[in-house]
Amino acid sequence: MHKVWLLFDPRRTLVALFTFLFILALLIHFILLSTDRFNWLEGPRQNKAASNITLVLPSMPA
Repeated sequence: MHKVWLLFDPRRTLVALFTFLFILALLIHFILLSTDRFNWLEGPRQNKAASNITLVLPSMPA
């Protein structure tokens, strides 16, 4: 395994790895923020069509 570091500069390799992982983490977080279920900043969106539905029950004679 030590011969791999003879081919690649360890400092540049680790900087590239951490940069890639940081960009990947940002991408995953923004994808989750764009969904309705996992948006922890705004919460779930209210569906206007679902909020206007009213339930009408038949009246029962006493």
